[in-house]
Parts: sequence; C-alpha cells; structure tokens
Amino acid sequence: MSFFTPENLEKAQVLVGLYPDKRSALIPLCHLAQGQHGYLSKEAMEEIGDLLGIQPAEVMGTASFYDMLHTEEVGKYVVGVCTNVACLLGGGQELLDHASDALGVSPGGTTEDGMFTLEEVECVAHCDKAPCAQVNYRYFGPLSNGDFDKLVDDLANDRLADSVPPHGVLSRVFRDAPPMVPLEIIHQERREMDEAKKARLAAQNPDAGGKQ
Repeated sequence: MSFFTPENLEKAQVLVGLYPDKRSALIPLCHLAQGQHGYLSKEAMEEIGDLLGIQPAEVMGTASFYDMLHTEEVGKYVVGVCTNVACLLGGGQELLDHASDALGVSPGGTTEDGMFTLEEVECVAHCDKAPCAQVNYRYFGPLSNGDFDKLVDDLANDRLADSVPPHGVLSRVFRDAPPMVPLEIIHQERREMDEAKKARLAAQNPDAGGKQ
C-alpha cells in the first residue's frame, strides 16, 4: 500500500518527471509527504526512496539536515519564537516564557492535544516586527503577550486556516498545474542537448576518445 494518497502519489510522479535526474525531486517530495502526514515517517521515507531509486537512509540524511523538515511527530502548528538580538531586545525572551506558560510546554515540547509544538528559534528575518514568532513558517509580529494568546486562539479555532496551512507546509500552492510543454518533449530536448554537448567536446578533443 502506498504511503501517499492517490492524489499525492500523482503529484509525486509529476514532481519526479520535472527533473532530468529524478533524485533532484527529493526535497519537493519531502515537503509533499510532510504536508500530508505532518512529518516524515519511516514509511514516507521508504516510498520516497522507491520513487527516486535511492536508499531510505539518503532520504533521512537530507531530511535530518533541514530544520523545516521533521523526522519526528510535531504539532499541527509549529510555533517558533525568535530570541535573537533584535527580538531579544524587544522582549523575545519574555514572549517565549509567556508562550511556554500559555501552552503548558517547554521549548521543544508538544501540547497533549497535538495542536502546538513550541520552538525557540534564531533570527527569522522579521526584525522590524520584533518580538516576532513564526507559525508553520508564516510570520507574526510584533507580538505582545495578549497578541500571542489571540494568535493561539485563532489557530486553535481554524480562523487562520486560509493563511497558515497545517504541518509546516511551505508551498502556498501545490505544483499541480501541468507543465506548459509536455514532459516527453522536455526529456527529448534534454537528450539532444546532451548528445550535442558530447559531440562538441569530442570535436574539441579528438584524441580523448582513445585514452583510457
């Protein structure tokens, strides 16, 4: 049985077909899987590996490198409070302490209902709105304690569903539109370009072909 839903499996196959080397679709497939399930499970990484012809360990190696990809279960909303210099001077530490008290978890923890994961994060380039937070990589700030409480309430009651998708999904719109040029033509043109490059190199180095 496929990890991906039928709709997402079709999207995954389209993503793979967009690249001359299919392993280039690794990160887009990780985002697709995370958007479906919330994090990259063992089953997700195995299927991504099958689609790309690589080992699940290679998928894990990439996924574990990037903070925006989760290899363990997280909340529906990942809330990161910035405590870097600009936010720290603007009350970022106090905001983080309030967030921890309001959610009932320490940084790195997830609420019992699975709704929120709290993180302390480095600069998120929203310094003019300090202190700020990001929720599934959408920015909010400046935030007072009251603003944070309202944000949490809005998220919990799905009032921000249109602007803050669940599970840390990065793409605002899935790449589900067909390419303007059929993939068969793209692949044929790439093969022709490769052949032309080989011929050009051979003409420039006529003696290279006989060397071992």
